[in-house]
Amino acid sequence: MKQFFSLFILCSLTQLIVIAQPKKALPRIAIAGLGIESSTFSPALTDEAAFHAKYGADIFTIYPFFSADSSLRKGAIWIPTIDGHALPGGAVTREAYESLVNKTLDSLKKHGSYDGLFYDIHGAMSVVGLDDPEGDFIVRIRKVVGKKTIISTAMDLHGNVSWRLAENSDLITCYRMAPHEDAIQTKRRAVANLIDRLESGKGKPAYKAYISVPILLPGEKTSTRIEPGKSLYQQVWPAAEQKGIIDAAIWIGYAWADEPRNHAVVMVTGDDKDKVTSTAEQLAKSFWDVRSKFEFVAPTGNLKECLDKALASTKHPFYISDSGDNPTAGGAGDVTWTLTQILNRPEFKPDNGPSLIYASIPGPELIKQAMQVGVGGRVDGYAGAKVDNRNAPPVHIVGTVESIVSGDADAEVEASIKVGSVHIIVTQKRKPYHKEKDFTRLGLNPRTADIVVVKIGYLEPELYAMRADWLLALTPGGVDQDIEHLPYHRLQRPIFPLDKNMKDPDLRAKLVPSSDEVK
Repeated sequence: MKQFFSLFILCSLTQLIVIAQPKKALPRIAIAGLGIESSTFSPALTDEAAFHAKYGADIFTIYPFFSADSSLRKGAIWIPTIDGHALPGGAVTREAYESLVNKTLDSLKKHGSYDGLFYDIHGAMSVVGLDDPEGDFIVRIRKVVGKKTIISTAMDLHGNVSWRLAENSDLITCYRMAPHEDAIQTKRRAVANLIDRLESGKGKPAYKAYISVPILLPGEKTSTRIEPGKSLYQQVWPAAEQKGIIDAAIWIGYAWADEPRNHAVVMVTGDDKDKVTSTAEQLAKSFWDVRSKFEFVAPTGNLKECLDKALASTKHPFYISDSGDNPTAGGAGDVTWTLTQILNRPEFKPDNGPSLIYASIPGPELIKQAMQVGVGGRVDGYAGAKVDNRNAPPVHIVGTVESIVSGDADAEVEASIKVGSVHIIVTQKRKPYHKEKDFTRLGLNPRTADIVVVKIGYLEPELYAMRADWLLALTPGGVDQDIEHLPYHRLQRPIFPLDKNMKDPDLRAKLVPSSDEVK
C-alpha cells in the first residue's frame, strides 16, 4: 500500500511537471526568392512585371505544402516577404532587379528577427551589369537578417552555385530530375530540413563540401530520363540518406550565360566530415567520368531533316522541338525562322495538307486584328521578331481565325489561326506550351495532329507521354543547342566540352566556411 501511494505521488508530480513546462516557441521563418533563367545570348530584356511577384500571405499559394492545415505550415511562424518567378528570357534589367531586391530587404527589416529563411531561387539569373545576382541577393539578405539566421536554399539543377552563394547558404539543395517533376518535392525538402535543424537544436551543419566540376552542358543533353544522367542522379538519393549527411546535390549549371560561375557543381552538407567530403568527391568523380557520354535526349537534325522525316512518318502525332528559341530555357520566344520555313513548304499550302500545329509566336497586333474580325474571320498581318530578329523578320500570316481565348497568365490572349494546313498559335505575349490543355483550350487536339512543332527543348511530361515520335530540331535563337560555337568570353577555362582534351581536374572537396565566419 505504501509503495502504491508513493508511486501515485510520483506519477502525479511527473504529470504536474509536464503540464507546468512552457510550450516551446515556434521558430520564425521568412520566405524570399526570385527565379529566372536568363540567356545572355538573347537580345531580350526582362522587366519587373515578368516576375509576377507575390507578396505576404499570397506567397503560400505558390507551395502546396504550405496549405493552412499542413504540418509544415503549423511548424513555424512564417513571414513571407516577396517571391517572384519569371518565364526564362533575357537578362533582367538592373532597375527591375534592384526594385525587387530592395522590396524584399525592406520587408525583412520591417518584420525581423528570424530563426530561419527559406530562399527559393532558380540560380541562373543574369542581370545587366551584375555578376552572380543570386549571390549578391543572399549577401544583402544576410546583412539584414544577421549571421544567426539559418538560410535554406532551394534551386533548379540548371542553376549556378557561386562560392559566396555556398558560403551564405547554410542548407542547400536542388532538383534531382530533368524534366523537373520533383520541383515541389525539392522545395519541400529545403523547408523540412530547415525546420528539422531548428527544432532539433542542431542548427547549421558542421560541414559544407563544394566541388567545382569543369563541365557545361545544355539541359537537352543531361535529362535524367536517359543515360548517363539517369544513373548519375540516381546516386544522389542514397547519398543524401546516409547518416551524418543532410543533403547531397549535383548542379548541371546553365549553358546560355557567359559568366565565370557557369559550370557544374557538387555540394554535400552534414555533420560527419569524412562522409560529407567523400560523398561529394564520389559524386563529382562519377559526373566527370561520364562527361563524354551525354547525348541529346532525342534524335536531332536541322529543321528540313526533321520536317522531311515527320512528313514521311506514319507515326502521329510526330513532335518536333524548335529548340533554339525555347522560351523555358531563355529564348526570346519570338524568333520566326522556323515558322517561316514551315509556311514556305509546299506540303502545307493546301487546306487539306498534313495537319501541323505550331506553338507559338507572339503577335499583339495580329491578336488585336483577330479580336476585331472574330472567329471565322480573316486576318492579314505580321507576328514575331520584335525582340529577336537576327535570323528572320516578322512572319507574314494570312489566315482564318479558328479560336480566341483570353485570361492566360502568360499569354493574356491567344488565338489559333489556320494558314493552309498549319494551325498557328498566336499570342499577345510569349507563352510556353507544355500541357495538353494549353492546346485543347484553343480547340486544337495535339493527339490527332500529324505534326506538332513546339518552342521547347526536351518534351515536358504530358507532351512526352502523347508523342508517337519526336525529333529535336537544331534551330537558331537565344538558346542555340550548339553551345560549342557560342561566343563565350568569360567562362572559367578549361571546361568540357569546349576544351575536349583538357587534363583531369582537381576534384577534391573544398570545405565552405560557415556563414558565421563570412565577413
